[in-house]
Amino acid sequence: MRRAFSWLVPAVILIASWAAWAGSAASGETWAERLGYGPKSRVLILHADDVGMCCEANLAAEEYFRTGDIQSASIMVPCPWFNDFAAWYKEHPEADCGVHVTLNSEWKHYRWGPVAPRGKVPGLVDKDGMLYSNVLQTALGATREQVETEIRAQIERALASGIKPTHLDTHMGAVYCRPDVAQVFLKLALEYKIPAFAIEPTPEMIEKLRREGFPATEEMIRALREYPMPKLDRFTDVPRGKSYEEVRAKFFDLVRSLPPGITQIIFHPSVESEALKRITGSWRQRTWEARLFADPEVKQFFKDQGVEFTTWREMGRRYRQRQGKDAAGAKGG
Repeated sequence: MRRAFSWLVPAVILIASWAAWAGSAASGETWAERLGYGPKSRVLILHADDVGMCCEANLAAEEYFRTGDIQSASIMVPCPWFNDFAAWYKEHPEADCGVHVTLNSEWKHYRWGPVAPRGKVPGLVDKDGMLYSNVLQTALGATREQVETEIRAQIERALASGIKPTHLDTHMGAVYCRPDVAQVFLKLALEYKIPAFAIEPTPEMIEKLRREGFPATEEMIRALREYPMPKLDRFTDVPRGKSYEEVRAKFFDLVRSLPPGITQIIFHPSVESEALKRITGSWRQRTWEARLFADPEVKQFFKDQGVEFTTWREMGRRYRQRQGKDAAGAKGG
């Protein structure tokens, strides 16, 4: 009888641990506090998106990792230059890299298809067999099962390439296009034990999601609240501008305005090339973003502001450590 119910002890401990985290959420603590940072700490993740999309993105991210000027990046597994970055990663496994779950191929001429066989994900691809160019098409065309098949294929390809993802995030926000798609994304994060790009659904962040066109329904909010792994308190992008100096000034204003908590600042660094100019009309902004965090004025600004930095790997480590303490406390009680 004792053996038959031996599963109850770890299950009760896990439930108690999750309940403790839920209680922390209800108390208004930021995720920075829950992960052991101070109540007034402004913690940043400088996160390079779209690595693997093209050679120019890879070169910029690799240089930033070499100099230590960014904390994290995520890789677009379906893209033509994924293998190039995967080869670099094998020589630099300490880099904090995640899977940039990619359900869209947005550029006019530079396109990519799914990792899964097209016949298994027909609702994700257009007449040319490429991933849809915009999120609305994905939301209208794909089934929950097809999305799960493709996300799983991307994670498995990353793992097979020797990458140990520290997190899962989302290209163009597509995994939050529908509540059921978000549920699949969060379910796979738990299955693979890889923290997902998820936001604590405070009123501020719910309003931000709705302004940006995401269906922040009660079902979506409930999925985010019930997801137990570490979350961000907020996320934002590097501001756009008409010159590098304007981008930098707006960035300074952004950081000054940040309240305590963990904020991921997303940017898309690329080195300048004629090929990049033909891929995207946002090439200039991307090259400015490739200058930003190596800029001595920006580095000094961070020191003056007293911001702290973290990574997804560090968030996961702190979460496991805290969860272990909570479980030990529940068992002792």
